[in-house]
Amino acid sequence: MSVDDEKALLAGIPTGLLIGGEWRDAAGGKRFDVLDPSTGDVLASVADASPEDGIAALDAAVAAQDEWAATAPRKRSEILRGAWQIMQDRKDDLALLMTLEMGKPLAEAAGEVVYGSEFFRWFAEEAVRITGRYGVNPEGSGRTIVSQHPVGPCYFITPWNFPLAMATRKIGPALAAGCTVVVKPAELTPLTTLLTASILEEAGLPAGVLNVVPTTSAGALTEPVLKDPRLRKLSFTGSTPVGKRLLAQAAENVLRTSMELGGNAPFLVFDDADLDAAVTGAMLAKFRNVGEACTAANRFIVHEAVADEFAERLTAEVEAVKVGRGTEEGVQVGPLINAAAVSKADDLVRDAVDRGAEVRLGGGPVDGPGTFYAPTVLDRVSAGSDILRTEIFGPVVSIVRFQDEAEAVRLANDTEYGLVSYVFTQDLARGQRMIERLQTGMMGLNVGVISNASAPFGGVKQSGVGREGGFEGIHEYLSTKYTMTPSPFA
Repeated sequence: MSVDDEKALLAGIPTGLLIGGEWRDAAGGKRFDVLDPSTGDVLASVADASPEDGIAALDAAVAAQDEWAATAPRKRSEILRGAWQIMQDRKDDLALLMTLEMGKPLAEAAGEVVYGSEFFRWFAEEAVRITGRYGVNPEGSGRTIVSQHPVGPCYFITPWNFPLAMATRKIGPALAAGCTVVVKPAELTPLTTLLTASILEEAGLPAGVLNVVPTTSAGALTEPVLKDPRLRKLSFTGSTPVGKRLLAQAAENVLRTSMELGGNAPFLVFDDADLDAAVTGAMLAKFRNVGEACTAANRFIVHEAVADEFAERLTAEVEAVKVGRGTEEGVQVGPLINAAAVSKADDLVRDAVDRGAEVRLGGGPVDGPGTFYAPTVLDRVSAGSDILRTEIFGPVVSIVRFQDEAEAVRLANDTEYGLVSYVFTQDLARGQRMIERLQTGMMGLNVGVISNASAPFGGVKQSGVGREGGFEGIHEYLSTKYTMTPSPFA
């Protein structure tokens, strides 16, 4: 991509607030800059929403709620399907925009367009399949009617690491169910959400159904929105500490909540594993999205009989990875999102090394412009190291060794998180035991990527509540009503 291509794309991205179908400036006129993490250059200046703008967006969502809920499911479906098609037509623009504002390699950004847009197509199909039931009560004296209804206006807080997919994964089911929405995108990557909103407008979404309010004052904007009794649903993707605070705030009005929080994914390699598959899976599970994913493998728990060979082969693969700006040809690892992310990764690596870990490769920031961290492999990481307890969110492999299955399970479950686990074994019975014993909401068995729009995404323990995607995803936005009627034969 040329500089002219980048400038032309950025010139066409809306940078205001979307409230009630109008693109407008923030109430106080404030704006903030969105930066390219690979260079530090300013990409665009975006309207900086105030708390008053947040309430205005909720006003618009509330005003549109009844009419949107009454819209025929087929119409809602067609709008979502239309947005999916526009995304296919503009896939190159969406991919380039994500690479510019988030830093991921262009090929990975293109993959996110495929994955993220699929939530619109999937939930376009689910919109016309919302069902209830009718039956005779056991006594025969009445009839039971169970129906599903939209929960009402929703507030979404989305993260920076998957700026398209994390928005569509929430917006898709909400619109399909008949709910109106206010979205607060991450201040580091608001441009993709703004473009997504304009695509939905182009697809025919009525004014006020979707409202977008970027801001640098997330807490100040969010608090009054959550306190407003008209809001009925909160969905958040981000860190567990922030999620806990939001859950406490949501409790005041007993909001329906969906929380996709932190992870600390174990990647188990047993002595009977296909090491070719395990190394390939490890590269995908660790280095996809520069390691900045809640599903990224955080702890590589490897049987001592194959640990040396696995570490050697994985190190060779990591050493061959090309680091650079995501728009450059062949780049596999781009920059981390900002300087704080680089500092965090480096602190975790330094702590592990101080506790005895062996650095097989990398181990520090990359000199030069941008916020790059060298792809790193740490072996023989000691128990108690911070890197085994903290989500790395960077291109760092940390290997620990185990002797038997019971120890592997104990190490894998030794965390407050429970989002996803990865297991490599050729023993079918062992794979089934891992499904039963690993305390995670998702598991990859001999695969390194598990995300799919047709599957329920979510965790257990402090990794969150609720599920996004799959048949289960739309039910997060529906409330169940039971009606009893007398028997027509009474």
